[in-house]
Amino acid sequence: MAATLRPTSAHWGSYQVEVHDDRVVGVRANPDDPAAAPVIGNTPVAQHHRTRVARPAVRRRWLEHGPGPDPRRGDPEDAYVEVEWSTVLDLLARELERVRTEHGNSAIYGGSYGWGSAGRIHHAQSQLHRFLNTLGGYTRSVNTYSHGALEVLFPHLIGTPAANRLFSRVPSWKRIREHTELLVSFGGLRVSNTWTSSGGRTAQTAGPAMRAASDAGTEFVSVSPLRDDTGEDLKSTWVSLRPGTDTAVMLGLMHVLFSEGLADTAFLDRYTVGADRLRAYVMGGRDEHGNPGGVERSPEWAERVSGVPAADLRALARRMADQRTLINVGWSVQRAKFGEQPLWAGFALACCLGQVGLPGAGFASGYGSMGNYGGGATPLGLPRMPQGNNAVRESIPVAKVSDLLLHPGEPYDFNGEQRTYPDIRLVYWAGGNPFHHHQDLSRLTRAFSRPDTVVVHETHWTATARHADIVIPATTVLERDDLAASHGDLALRAMPRVVAPHGLARDEYDTYADLAERLGVREEFTEGRTSREWMRVAYERWRALLARRDLEVPGFDEFWERGRIDMPARVEDETHLGEFREDPEANALRTPSGRIELYSETIASFGYEDCPGHPVWLPGPAVTGLGPGSGRHRTAGEGDAWPLVLVANQPNTRLHSQQDMGGYSVSRKINGRDPLRMHPRDAESAGVREGDVVRVSSPRGSCLAGLVLSDALRPGVVQLSTGAWYDPSSADVTCAHGNPNALTEDVGTSSLSQGCTGQLVRVKVEPYEGALPPVRAFDPPAGVEPVEG
Repeated sequence: MAATLRPTSAHWGSYQVEVHDDRVVGVRANPDDPAAAPVIGNTPVAQHHRTRVARPAVRRRWLEHGPGPDPRRGDPEDAYVEVEWSTVLDLLARELERVRTEHGNSAIYGGSYGWGSAGRIHHAQSQLHRFLNTLGGYTRSVNTYSHGALEVLFPHLIGTPAANRLFSRVPSWKRIREHTELLVSFGGLRVSNTWTSSGGRTAQTAGPAMRAASDAGTEFVSVSPLRDDTGEDLKSTWVSLRPGTDTAVMLGLMHVLFSEGLADTAFLDRYTVGADRLRAYVMGGRDEHGNPGGVERSPEWAERVSGVPAADLRALARRMADQRTLINVGWSVQRAKFGEQPLWAGFALACCLGQVGLPGAGFASGYGSMGNYGGGATPLGLPRMPQGNNAVRESIPVAKVSDLLLHPGEPYDFNGEQRTYPDIRLVYWAGGNPFHHHQDLSRLTRAFSRPDTVVVHETHWTATARHADIVIPATTVLERDDLAASHGDLALRAMPRVVAPHGLARDEYDTYADLAERLGVREEFTEGRTSREWMRVAYERWRALLARRDLEVPGFDEFWERGRIDMPARVEDETHLGEFREDPEANALRTPSGRIELYSETIASFGYEDCPGHPVWLPGPAVTGLGPGSGRHRTAGEGDAWPLVLVANQPNTRLHSQQDMGGYSVSRKINGRDPLRMHPRDAESAGVREGDVVRVSSPRGSCLAGLVLSDALRPGVVQLSTGAWYDPSSADVTCAHGNPNALTEDVGTSSLSQGCTGQLVRVKVEPYEGALPPVRAFDPPAGVEPVEG
C-alpha cells in the first residue's frame, strides 16, 4: 500500500508527513509554502530513532538508595531500570508528597522552558505548570534565554505596555517594504532563524518578505562579525566588527550625529529625558558614572574598539540621518556580558535620529531572530490551555538555574531587588533541554547533583533525561491531536495524530491526570475533561472572545474537518510608539517621566556598576582591552591564551537541540561532530585544515568539532552553533560532540536582568591528537532497551 500524506505542524513550520505502516517514511513541503524550512527533513529519522524514550525509567542508584544529592547523577555510565507505569507513578507521587510535606511547594522547581511542542493544548510547559499549580505551586523561572535583557530593561525605558508591544506590534515586513529606506541590523538578519516561531507558521514568509523589501528598494546594513548573518540575496552592506563591540559602534554613530548637527534635538527635547547626560557621555564631558572628564566616543575611538573604520561610521551615520531608517538589534547581540548596553544604545541611536514612531522607522529587536517577528500580530490572542494560579511567590531569572541549585539561601541582585535563592529539593522538567541552552555544562552537571530528585518528561534520551532520576516517556506532536498557531500567524491549523505512540509513551496530560489522582486532586487538574475535550473548550472560548468583537469563525467540529481557518483580526502594524509620537501628553508612557528614558533615574538608583543609568561602553570578556573607557585593544593572538572569539549562534540544521539525530542535521556533521567555521588565515596559524576534527578549548572546558574553512567570518572569529547533544562520555574532552556550552561562562548579563551570556566566549583551536573518541550522545543509557519504531 502506498504511503499517505498527513498534515502536521512544528515550531519550524507546517508541512506534510508520508506515513506507511504506521511509520513516518518521508516529508513534503506544503504546496502553498513559498520557502519551507529544510529542517523538516529531520522528522522521519527522529520520530523513530533508537533514542526515543519508550518506557518509564528510574535511575538505578536513586531506586536503590532513595532520594538525595548524588554526584553520580549524569554520569555517562549510570544505569536505569525500566519499570511499569503504575510503579513510576506511585514512586513519583510519593516523592512529590514528601517534598511538599517536608519542605513546602517552593522546594519544587518547575523548570520547563516550553519548546517541546508546537501544539496549543499539549504544550509541555503549560501542562507541567497547570499540574504543579494544582498541587499548590512551585518555584518558577521568569524571562527567556533568547531576550532576557530586553524583557527587563525596556519596561524601565518605555513602560511595560510599550515594551510588550516591542515584541508583538512592530512594523511588518510588508510595511518595511512600503516605508523603510534603510534597515541597519546589529546581529544581521539570518534567514534560518526565521524558520522558527513558537507554535510554528502556516507558511515561511519572512525570507521571501525580506527579499521583496530589498527588491522594492529597502537597503540593508548588516553589522556583524559574520558576513552571512544576512543573506546574499538581499541588497546589503556588511559592516564587519569585533564580536561584542556593537555598543561602541552605536556610540560612535551618535557622536557623528551630535558633532555634525544631525541629531534631532527637537525630538529629544519633546519625547525623551536624559539626552543631555547621554550627549555629555558621548562627547567626552562625562564618564559612565556621570563624573567629569570622560573619553570622547568618536568614530576614531570606536574604530580602535570595534575595528570598523571611522570613515565608514561617519558615512553610515549620515546615511541614517538622511533616510527613513529602522534600527534592529537582534536577540543574539544581547546574549553577552553587559547585554543591556547594545539594546539601550541602539534605542538611543534611533531617538537621536528622531524617527521613533514614524511608519517603518525607529527601533526594533527581533527581525532575523524569529519567524513571526515582523509577520503581523494577533492582538485577540489564540486558543490556549489554562495554567491556573501559582501560590508560590519565589522565582528566578531563567538563566540562573545553576546558581539556584548550587547556592540555596544565598542572595543575588535582580532588577533592583536583592533576592534569595530558595532551597530546591525536586526539579521537575518537561519540554526543554537545559543541557543545550544553558552555559558551562560541567557546572550545570554539578548543579543537577544537588537536589534530592530530578524528574524529566521526554520524547528522547537527551542529556537532560540522562541527568534525571525519573524519566517519563512522552508522545511527540505526531502521536496526538492538537491545534497550532503562532502569534501573528496566517491561520489556525488542526494537528491530527498521524502515527501511534512509540513504545509505552503517553500524552503528558494523561500522565499528570493519573499523578493528580494519586495525590487527590484529579478533578482540580482535569475539571472532568479529557485533553480532546480541553482542545474543544479552548477553541470555543477563543471563538466566543472573537464573537464579542463581531468576528465569526466556525464551530470546533467544522474547524477540525476543514483542517485550518484563516486567522481573524490579524493586523500588520506600521509603527511602534506611533501614538506616543502623535501626542506624548495624551499617550504618555508608563515611565516615571511619561517619556522615553534615555537616562533612567530608577536604574541609576540601583547602584549597579555593571548597568549604570544610561547606555555606556563596558567591554565584556570577549573583548580584549584594559577596562571601561580606555578604548585600547590588542588584536586576537597577541600573547593571549585564548586568541579567538567563538560565536555560538543558533543552528540552521535543527531547532535548538531538537532532532539533532535527524537526517538533515546529521548530514551537516563532520566525522560525527558539529561543524566549526574558521577563517583560513586563523586555521593556518593554528595548524589545522578543512575536515579536521579539532579541539576547541576555553577556561571552562573543551569540545571536539569538525573544521570548515570560510572567509565569511572576520579573522579572529570562529563560529560553532548551539544544539549538538551534549556528550561528556570521553575523559579527554568535556564534550565529544561539539556543544559550545561546554566552553561558555555561566554569568549573567548584569545585575539588572541576569540574562543569558552564551553568545560569545574566548577560545583556542588546535589539532586533536590521538584516536578520536566515539560519539555516544545518541546511545541510550545502560539498562534501557531501545524499541524500534
